[in-house]
Amino acid sequence: MTVTAYALVSQVRFRELKTRIGLAAFIGATAWLVTPGVWPVAWFVAVLLSQVIDWAVFRRFRENPEWVPDPAYVLLSCATTALGVAIYSSIAAWLWFAGGEVGRTFALVQVAGGLLHVSLHMHHVRPILISAVATHGAYFLGLPVVTAILTGRWQELLIGIGCLLYMSHLVVAVRQSGATTQLLQTAKEQAQEARDRAEEASAAKSDFLAVVSHEIRTPMNAVISAANLLRRTDLDRDQAEHVSMLTDAGDVLMGLLNDVLDVSKIEAGKMELELDDMEVRARLASLARLWEPRAAASGVRLVIEATDAVPECVRADPLRFQQILFNLISNAVKFTDEGQITVSADWDGARLSVAVADTGCGIPADRLSRVFNSFEQADAGTTRRYGGTGLGLSISRKLAEIMGGSLTVQSEAGVGSTFTLTLPLEVSASRPAAAPAVTDETTTLEGRSILAADDHEVNRRILKLLLEPHGCRLTLVENGAEALEMAGVERFDAILMDMQMPVMDGLEATRRIRQSGQLNGDTPVVALTANALDVHRAAWEAVGVHAFLTKPIDPVALAGALVSACARSVEVGETEAA
Repeated sequence: MTVTAYALVSQVRFRELKTRIGLAAFIGATAWLVTPGVWPVAWFVAVLLSQVIDWAVFRRFRENPEWVPDPAYVLLSCATTALGVAIYSSIAAWLWFAGGEVGRTFALVQVAGGLLHVSLHMHHVRPILISAVATHGAYFLGLPVVTAILTGRWQELLIGIGCLLYMSHLVVAVRQSGATTQLLQTAKEQAQEARDRAEEASAAKSDFLAVVSHEIRTPMNAVISAANLLRRTDLDRDQAEHVSMLTDAGDVLMGLLNDVLDVSKIEAGKMELELDDMEVRARLASLARLWEPRAAASGVRLVIEATDAVPECVRADPLRFQQILFNLISNAVKFTDEGQITVSADWDGARLSVAVADTGCGIPADRLSRVFNSFEQADAGTTRRYGGTGLGLSISRKLAEIMGGSLTVQSEAGVGSTFTLTLPLEVSASRPAAAPAVTDETTTLEGRSILAADDHEVNRRILKLLLEPHGCRLTLVENGAEALEMAGVERFDAILMDMQMPVMDGLEATRRIRQSGQLNGDTPVVALTANALDVHRAAWEAVGVHAFLTKPIDPVALAGALVSACARSVEVGETEAA
């Protein structure tokens, strides 16, 4: 007997008010046909008056669902319910005594229907339920009992016994319905709790991965950037080899980190595709340029083939397409000691298929079904000999499925393997937009003024060592507040902004610079951060960032982004001058 239960009963009664009045009109008309007279009309008028009283009494629960009724109001509600039921079922008494056999039958059906109705709709509040059931029951049992007493036909009591059996079955049904409703409510609450826990766990996992990604990328930025800076110096053969070992190890570690983030994103259902026009042959050629030197270093020939049926341009996610083929070719180079790796593309009119075949060690038949499982390789010896985590193929198959395609394998131990990527794609009549041409005046950073905000001293030192050789003038600050202050007193050609910083983070600083309308209100901002998740990229896009770069710093990508930003700054300046 809760407040919400009273409110629920009130809402149900209000919602079904028109239905009750319509049904009363039908019952009154039927009663008039069975026994014509004034009483059915008078009964219908009385029903209308009782419904008005019912509406007024229960209105308070509807207007204030949280109100707790005092005992007096509970008694009033019960009395109102009993009055309404007594009037509603009184037509049964008229039909029972004046309607003959047809009237008696209709009377029992009418009261039985009323009992069923109140039992289903009022069981939330026991006092009101008892008030309604007791009144209906008095008619249901009383009519045959009174008739037996008045007429002396005691067989009429059999009808009363039948009515009693009906009411007992109704009690069982209502109890079962209540128990089922309670079970469903409990199950719903448990399911909601499970969803809440799952969402909390997912959020905690995302937060953990974001922290891990940031905390690994920050020191790796120093390691890899230092190695790249060492490469610019005069090194002897041994020193150059040591630097190469350092950069290769860094690339492996960053690849592992990116794989773990991709797996987490796919499992959470948050991997989104970015469709664009993609030139198939150009994409295959870029992969060939990347992997041919590595394959040649292992004594393996890399061959790229595409049939004439392959369209020039299709609609796809170029990044994910390249990621899948990168993983397949990487595995082929890793597991092939001699012979040839062939990447062949074909088109059947609706699907693009790219097969990567190698003459490597192959995969045993009993291990073939497990190669696409996360963290699985052909055997333990594979990990010891070749390294890797076993995530690449798992990610590749899941990406292929997200793109609506498939990734399959055929292999024979000692002969080689063929992995086939099949994707349903649309042919595009257009070509990818060419990168904007950069004028000779902006092909370098010579003489450009750049503001860089980063709270980590090592990162600021790395930026200085990477950018000053380009001839630019670099202004370094430690947080977003200092960046905002500097942006208000000096015009810059580009701004480099970290994300997580004390005092004021990079997003807020960028937002305020944009809103200031001062010297650098339209200066291109390049995000350079160890926060590499999609949510971070989206946050930067929301504040109007020119480019989004992640740490460890890629010197070529950094220089390219700044050149593009400075070129944009020059265009804006010329437009304003005009």
